[in-house]
Amino acid sequence: MKNELIEQIKELIKINKNETIDINPNYLEYFQIEELEDIIKQLNDRKESISSITSSYLDEIYEKTKKDEI
Repeated sequence: MKNELIEQIKELIKINKNETIDINPNYLEYFQIEELEDIIKQLNDRKESISSITSSYLDEIYEKTKKDEI
């Protein structure tokens, strides 16, 4: 169970798909399953937040370019 959670965390940390993430296993031994699940939740929340901000920003830029074309 812990290893699966750690793999999820590694995937969430990646910036691009080809990137390899290494996490010191000794460091992870200090975390309980509930803490690892909380880390996953926080990473997902950040990812969604960044995605939302990026989407809004791109929409704003698109709208500005449409105005400039008219």
